[in-house]
Amino acid sequence: MATKRISDEPAYVLHRYDWSESSLILEVFTRHYGRIALVAKGAKRPSSSFRPILLPMQPLHMAFGGDAEIRTLKSAEWQGGHVMPTGDALLSGYYLNELLMTLLARDDPHAELFDIYARVVQIIASEHGEALQATLRTYELLLLREIGFLPQLNVQTMTLAPVEPDVRYVLVPEGGLRQAHADDRTSLSGAQWMRLQAALQDNAPFTTTLRACAGMMAELKPQLRTLLHYHCGVKTLRTRQMMIDIQAL
Repeated sequence: MATKRISDEPAYVLHRYDWSESSLILEVFTRHYGRIALVAKGAKRPSSSFRPILLPMQPLHMAFGGDAEIRTLKSAEWQGGHVMPTGDALLSGYYLNELLMTLLARDDPHAELFDIYARVVQIIASEHGEALQATLRTYELLLLREIGFLPQLNVQTMTLAPVEPDVRYVLVPEGGLRQAHADDRTSLSGAQWMRLQAALQDNAPFTTTLRACAGMMAELKPQLRTLLHYHCGVKTLRTRQMMIDIQAL
């Protein structure tokens, strides 16, 4: 049987590992094939055309082939667009990648999520502060929705009763959206949760969700972080711990 070869596939490198003295194993997010593993033979050699290209958060078009779990990279072309992020933006980009590597199964396509990721990496290369934080919250919400881990935000998960605009609710990993208790540190009003749900259902969910997140990030961030950590099976993601360690210095 002929080996299947894919050409001109939009892709981003999520992570890379040493495979031998001269080659790399790549974790790659592709638009039509999802997260896949590729071997880039000879990529570490000084003369390799792969060497300056196979970087995270850079838009690429790739050709690859093979039927094994780890396929072989045939070519990669940089598509231009933005410079490599630095500082907080770089750490934020690694955070996006860690979420994809942890939460996405291999060979499970998510074309809409790929387009959102491509837009987010362009934004974080130029934005800082509140704009960067709103972009990250938007990405988290859309990622959770895409993989089926985000409950409907205009009803209480356990009872399916509609949320009330003036009542406070909290998003918890095992219970979904429920009415806030006195000991809950963060919560949002029913009106805010309904605004987020409407934004996620919009025909342009990224833009509308980005706007909806404004003014509620302080309350939204810890709730999304707890939910993500639960589904990732960790107390703290490695990139977040790196941020904490750098801030401590």
